[in-house]
Amino acid sequence: MSEQLDDTALERLFLSARSRNAWRRESLPDSVWHQIYDLLKMGPTSANVSPARFIFCTSDSAKARVARHMSATNAAKSLDAAAIVIIAQDLEFAEKMPILFPHNPGARHWFSDPQVKKETAFRNATLQGAYLILAARAVGLDCGPMSGFDQEALDADFFAGTAIRSNFLCALGHGIDTPFDRLPRLTFDEACQIV
Repeated sequence: MSEQLDDTALERLFLSARSRNAWRRESLPDSVWHQIYDLLKMGPTSANVSPARFIFCTSDSAKARVARHMSATNAAKSLDAAAIVIIAQDLEFAEKMPILFPHNPGARHWFSDPQVKKETAFRNATLQGAYLILAARAVGLDCGPMSGFDQEALDADFFAGTAIRSNFLCALGHGIDTPFDRLPRLTFDEACQIV
């Protein structure tokens, strides 16, 4: 096994990190979004399919555009964030397999069945969305992941004419709210088995 991360890293990534609901109003340089992507893209996906697509809405107009499709509560708590990220999956991800899985370019045919393609895209883009959260926390940002949006309307607005479909949204920036007390979690015995 590799050496365990120190307590400070574990605190930042998991133990003290919290979903945020209010944000310092700020603009961050594009290099931050590049840094986050360059970290998250290294997380594993099935056969390196990498189906996630990300839209970093950072301008006021882009944030207002995505907020139109969000619940009123989510929109109100997200507009001041440095970015609202649309995490989506490309259902045509298999077309990139010759690049992403070069030792077996024919691997794209593994995903010919529409149901397999849909499930693979959703599962792995969701993983990549989680990597986004960890990468953002690793570089010192707070996160506010959420659903609570009109997926069909958002997809028509941002992804018309493509095979890309939204998965979830995540506000990123520096939180300024006082988080609620941490909600309970299931114990190991309630959630896990060792067999």
